Amino acid sequence: MQKTVGAIIIVACVLGGFSLAGGALSTLWQPSEMLIIVGAALGSLIVGNPKEVLLEICVQIKGVFVFKRRGEAFQRELLMLLYELMEMVGSGGLKALDAHIEEPQQSELFAKYPLILKERNLMAFIADNFRLMAMGKISAHELEGFLEQELEAMEHALLLPSQSLHKVGEAMPGFGILAAIMGIVITMDSIGGSVAEIGAHVAAALVGTFLGIFFCYCLMDPLSNAMAQRIKTELSALECVRTTLVAHVAGKPTLLAVDAGRKLIEQDVKPTFKHLEEWVTEYENRGGLNESAQR
Repeated sequence: MQKTVGAIIIVACVLGGFSLAGGALSTLWQPSEMLIIVGAALGSLIVGNPKEVLLEICVQIKGVFVFKRRGEAFQRELLMLLYELMEMVGSGGLKALDAHIEEPQQSELFAKYPLILKERNLMAFIADNFRLMAMGKISAHELEGFLEQELEAMEHALLLPSQSLHKVGEAMPGFGILAAIMGIVITMDSIGGSVAEIGAHVAAALVGTFLGIFFCYCLMDPLSNAMAQRIKTELSALECVRTTLVAHVAGKPTLLAVDAGRKLIEQDVKPTFKHLEEWVTEYENRGGLNESAQR
């Protein structure tokens, strides 16, 4: 909703200011200029990126406008899922997790945490790394190195769409100039016409420059920035998992290991340690692992 409101403000202020200055909005409607600019941008995006990145750009753009901030409910599910998984490891060993991490979508344990279950990247990260720990003895230092490399690779892949869109956005003023130059060529071709006709051609050419600058600074640059911020939010949950797993392998008690991960959550949505203790106490009062076994 916030992104939609921001877009409306941009359009209303730019077009409203133009109208207040005496400009006719119909003058800005130049389909040929739009075709040149948008077509050049779309074509360069297709040429410069593989199919997977193009599809992810569409997914992330959609995500910007439907994204809901990961509030207390999400953070609680994440921390308590990690707590429950590690408690299960402590009581039955890593083999006790086989039934859950091999088919997370069919797991009754993961079904208790629906907000986490629908996060594809987060679920894969949790399941894969618990599976890695179950495959053999691994030190905290080795695990930390593996997870850092994995997170770097994931960050690079997830940020590619926003970076690609940003690069094309930076080129939009150039595409606008391209459209403007072609408009001037048309103007020179009709130099023998009336003053009104020449003026219309010059106006159309200048609209091309305007559209290139508008698309760059009012649309694509803020959109790519919003996409990158959304990915940073997603990565903070992965950082939380990484730190928790490393602390667990290092021999920290379950509560302290989960608290180490809690500290990596973004500041504005990070629960306090008191909240974490309350959630754990509530979990234990409900029967803890005995409740999971009954399920």
